[in-house]
Amino acid sequence: QVQLVESGGGLVQTGGSLRLSCVASALPTTMGWFRQAPGKEREFVAAMYRSGGTPFYADGKEGRFAISRDDAKNTMYLQMYDLDPEDTAIYYCAARRTLGGRYYSMDDYDFWGQGTQVTVSS
Repeated sequence: QVQLVESGGGLVQTGGSLRLSCVASALPTTMGWFRQAPGKEREFVAAMYRSGGTPFYADGKEGRFAISRDDAKNTMYLQMYDLDPEDTAIYYCAARRTLGGRYYSMDDYDFWGQGTQVTVSS
């Protein structure tokens, strides 16, 4: 069992930046970020198979969002720039037990964090 703990969420004004962190209790394989806005389904944001690996982003996220990992610290990050009120959501960290799977699909992740709230004010 891998436990994931997110942090770094908060209230920020439009155009601001935030960096989310996710610390894992053990080193997982694929790690990803998802988010869920009020009244909407949870959606994929970004993922990375391993530290230094190729990052994957949902359409429209690359450029404003940057995912990274420090496997020596069992930690994944999501740096977010130029935030917009539409980015307001609970951001979840997710991880897989094994390599492979569809990095963009919630169904292919085995472990989830409790989420961290990001609120962007206009």
